[in-house]
Amino acid sequence: MENSKSPLKTIPNFRDVGHMINTSMGSTLLETGKFYRGARPDEASPEDRRRLVNEYGIKTIIDLRTKTEHIEQARKRDAKIKSSAAFPQTNDEAAEPLKIPGITYHDINFNGSAFSRMLISKLSWAEFGKLVALMGLGYRLEAIKVLSPLMRKEGLVGLATNSLDVCKREVYQVFTVLAEPSNWPIMCHCTQGKDRTGLIVMLVLFLLGAPVEAVEEDYRLSEPELLAEKEGRLKELESIGLTEDFAKCPPGLVPQVYEHIKKNYESVEKYLEDVGVTKEMQDRIKGILSAHDKK
Repeated sequence: MENSKSPLKTIPNFRDVGHMINTSMGSTLLETGKFYRGARPDEASPEDRRRLVNEYGIKTIIDLRTKTEHIEQARKRDAKIKSSAAFPQTNDEAAEPLKIPGITYHDINFNGSAFSRMLISKLSWAEFGKLVALMGLGYRLEAIKVLSPLMRKEGLVGLATNSLDVCKREVYQVFTVLAEPSNWPIMCHCTQGKDRTGLIVMLVLFLLGAPVEAVEEDYRLSEPELLAEKEGRLKELESIGLTEDFAKCPPGLVPQVYEHIKKNYESVEKYLEDVGVTKEMQDRIKGILSAHDKK
């Protein structure tokens, strides 16, 4: 369970999931040095970028952010792309200037079209018309603000369980990457490495049989880990009409997600089968990450 690597100073909320869970349990359940989570590594120093490749050996990064997030991050870094919100770019093209050489990226818009359709279906006709007009003019952040009352109503728990139910295509895409042995070690991230990343990590850890309490401890660690950039995050949330609650890791979220899976799908294995992740794929992931399989 020893973790001899010094922390990365310029990638917030970065950690070895296996090490964290093993430490929480006081026993060795997961292989360490395989599965990492964190916030976006876009602003990582040259030294930390080199360390990700050379010291941590990361081969693959799964980026769960939206096109809007990629564009906003590109603007912040003065990336040399035409990052106008109205410019017709793919998610890959919008993310490209932020990528680290030597690592293969999989850009999976986790709160993509299915999630957006779910929220949009709850809008009034007037709200829908406003949303379409703003998107058509390229005002993406203002358009998201139209949806923010719905997101506030759902809260983080509701958004997490809704994501499980409607983002099945995206879950399948992520697990397709995880099921390929040549892709490991892997880092999974979104903007903060807290909610979308947290949901993927929960599914992986439930599949590996990690106790809900240990999964909750890992999830809740993100809040203190992100404290240094809380002020900036609150401004970002305010810009899209969300409150401080969305910067937190509420206690009890992980057990509620777990109970949602049990109630609606019986088990995480059956949930994953429902989204298209076969038993063979699940077994490959277990074989890669389970320390018990190495004995």
